[in-house]
Amino acid sequence: MARATTPRRKALTTLAAWSVALIIFFPVLWMILTSFKTEASAVASPPEFLGASWTLENYAEVWSRSDYPRFFWNSVVISVGSTLLGLVIAIPAAWSMAFVPGKKTKDLLMWMLSTKMMPAVAVMIPIYLLFQWLGIYDSKIGLVIALMLMNLPIIVWMLYTYFKEIPGEILEAARMDGAGLWNEVVYVLAPMAVPGIASTVLLNVILAWNEAFWTITLTTTKAAPLSAFIASFSAPQGLFYAKLSAASTMAIAPILILGWFSQKQLVRGLTFGAVK
Repeated sequence: MARATTPRRKALTTLAAWSVALIIFFPVLWMILTSFKTEASAVASPPEFLGASWTLENYAEVWSRSDYPRFFWNSVVISVGSTLLGLVIAIPAAWSMAFVPGKKTKDLLMWMLSTKMMPAVAVMIPIYLLFQWLGIYDSKIGLVIALMLMNLPIIVWMLYTYFKEIPGEILEAARMDGAGLWNEVVYVLAPMAVPGIASTVLLNVILAWNEAFWTITLTTTKAAPLSAFIASFSAPQGLFYAKLSAASTMAIAPILILGWFSQKQLVRGLTFGAVK
């Protein structure tokens, strides 16, 4: 039986949810506030809140010192490109696992997921040398391939979960009407799985946008995305927290806006199949 929801239980649940949300969001809020402070106010002890000296000079200096549009464009190309390339590979793979499963399908899915548990630093040197040998170091295509391979298990798993919810009888009916494999996937399966594909795209664009380890390791200047843009504001003289916070805010602002407007799709993508 479903547990009755009393006003008191609902109020406590809401309070707990808001408390957790505020704890998670506080570092982001603190970073945004620090970006509007002077360097003296940013490192003041005790911390200054409403009494700080507010200024926009950090953003002006960050904009003048770096080519922000170029870093932003690199992030867009790398995150969107790696996601689209992953979809091209993952949709046929997820289709075959969902509708034509073999004896080792579950083992293969678990193996793919287990690759996400491996520390990235363990394969840093081989991948770095491989990129140098192939001539794709510090190139957008190199980062697109690297991030696609890194996120491919998640893309396959999410699409597999969605495809499993589609009745196989619909695809069988399409075959009886003469649809080939291509038409079955493109004109029958894909339209029915649009919400799942959209959620997968959004989540993996965010994951690729936020990736810092590989984007800094495999680039220098030409293909450097916004993660490298942030790292460029750490100087040998020390960390200038106000300017670093301004650079970080400029880097995360686009993806925060995207996440805010697509939050329903993201929640659906993360929780789909959890409750039957």
